Amino acid sequence: MNRVMNSVALLASMLVITSSAMAGQPAAFAENPGAKVMSAAPATSTLKGKVLETMNAGSYTYAKLSTPAGEIWAAVPQASIKVGSEIGIENPMTMDGFESKALKRKFAKIVFGTLENGAGSPAAKSPHGALPAGPIDLKSVKVEKASGADARTIEEIFAQKAKLNGQKVTVRGKVVKVNMGIMNKNWIHLRDGSGSADAGNFDLIVTSQSAAKMGDVVEAKGTVAADRDLGAGYKYSVLVEDAKLVKP
Repeated sequence: MNRVMNSVALLASMLVITSSAMAGQPAAFAENPGAKVMSAAPATSTLKGKVLETMNAGSYTYAKLSTPAGEIWAAVPQASIKVGSEIGIENPMTMDGFESKALKRKFAKIVFGTLENGAGSPAAKSPHGALPAGPIDLKSVKVEKASGADARTIEEIFAQKAKLNGQKVTVRGKVVKVNMGIMNKNWIHLRDGSGSADAGNFDLIVTSQSAAKMGDVVEAKGTVAADRDLGAGYKYSVLVEDAKLVKP
């Protein structure tokens, strides 16, 4: 239990971005030891709201949002966001008592994340390059299983998660979604054609320091984390963490 909570604290402490911002090297929590992390959301969570106010500072764009739950400030990697527009913040993580040194301002509560679907016009280029805009035909995804004793399909990883927990696996799949630089990791969704939406065992989230592009077929070797609980009600059935990515 302590190991899980320590992992949550470590992930939370790495959310905000430094001078290598778009490479995903968060550091703001370290600059704000008094800030309290209230929740670390999974990579599929989204906060939506109408932009009431916006400002740029350092590597961030700060936006005051009107949401069904009330008004709240959010911060994303710097982008052009218009007042009055509706935006979504993916992978939101809430922090209390965060102080922005660039703005010389303390926020009672603020949410960090990334813009949904790349909304807004990027004001700074990512060193990882732009992701392709075209959709991926998910129905046609069919990727051959990796080779080796530790190779598993995505369906097999879900089915064997208890046995595989803490062990290394190799999985091959097509990248269908990428969230870069969240909690100092890239969150990569893989599918290989195994499993089903009904069973919920067809889309695997892999965390990695490596970059990936939508549509790429990659081989990921990482550690299985079964029933990962990040707190605040956010849980994953299974992850493959700290994976090394290669193209087969």
